Amino acid sequence: MERLEAIKAVQRMQDYIEEHLNSSITLRDLARAAGYSQWHSSRIFKELTGKTPFEYIRELRLSRAALELRDGHKKVADVAFDFVFDSHEGFTRAFSRQFGVSPKKFSKGKGPVQAFIPERIRDYYTKLQKGEIDMSKEKRANTVFVQVVERPARKLIIKRGVKATHYFEYCEEVGCEVWDILTGIKEAMYEPAGMWLPEKLIKPGTSAYVQGVEVPVDYSGEIPEGFEIIDLEPCKMMVFQGEPYDDERFEEAIEELWETMKDYNPKIYGYEWADDEAPRFQLEPQGYRGYIEARPVRQISR
Repeated sequence: MERLEAIKAVQRMQDYIEEHLNSSITLRDLARAAGYSQWHSSRIFKELTGKTPFEYIRELRLSRAALELRDGHKKVADVAFDFVFDSHEGFTRAFSRQFGVSPKKFSKGKGPVQAFIPERIRDYYTKLQKGEIDMSKEKRANTVFVQVVERPARKLIIKRGVKATHYFEYCEEVGCEVWDILTGIKEAMYEPAGMWLPEKLIKPGTSAYVQGVEVPVDYSGEIPEGFEIIDLEPCKMMVFQGEPYDDERFEEAIEELWETMKDYNPKIYGYEWADDEAPRFQLEPQGYRGYIEARPVRQISR
C-alpha cells in the first residue's frame, strides 16, 4: 500500500508539472500536489522516475521547446519565455547543453535532437504489475526523441545486394567498401544510410536491404560502377533517435530503439506508417549521438 501511495503521489506531481509547464513551479507546489513534505516528495519522485523534480521539469520544458522550434512558427526568444527561461541567453545555453545544438540552428532544421518523452508513472507501474515490462531489459527514464521530417523529391544512389535483409548479410554479399564510395559523393543531400526498400523499388533477384545516399533531383554527376540511381517521391519520415551509448554496445542500442519503434503508435500524432512510399533507413551507429533510424509515414486525413 505504501508503494501504491508513492506512485499516486508522483503521478499527481507529474500531472501538476504538465498542467503548469509554462508557469513557475516550486518544490512547495509539487509537495502540495503530492500531499507530502518537500523532502519526501523530492525523494520519491527521484526514486520512481530516475530524475529530480527539477531535472524532469527542465528536460521536459526543453523538449517541448524543441517541438515548438521544429514547427518554425515562433522566434527563439518567444519560445524561451514561453517555457519560463529568464533570458534568451540562458535558454540557448541550456538548450545547447541538453541537445548539442543551438536552438537557432535546430529551428533551421539542423538535425534531430534527443528529447525527453516521459511516461506517466502510474501507467508504467501498471504495465510492470501486469508483467508487460521485462525488467531484465528495462532502463528507467530512457530518452528517445521522435520527430517528423519532410523529404523532397530526390534521387537515390544505391548498390543492391542479392538476398540481404540487414547490414551484416549485406556486407557478406557486396563487401564493406560501399560506404566509403557513398561518402565520397560530394553532392549528397544527407549522409549515407542503410535502407530497407519498399517492395516497389526491389528488383527481382535483389535484396530488400541496400546502402545508398540521396542526391538532388537534378543530379547529373557520375554513378559509381555497380551502382544505380532511382527516383524517390516527396515523403514524410518519422525519425527516432536513442540515447548516446558506448560504441562497443551498438548492437544493444539498436535493439533498444527497435523495441521502442515496434510498440510506437504514430496515430497518436496524426500519422500512419507508409512503408510502401519510401525506404526505411538507419544511419551509421555512432555512440556520441545515439542510434538513429527513420520510417516513412503519411498524415491521416482529419
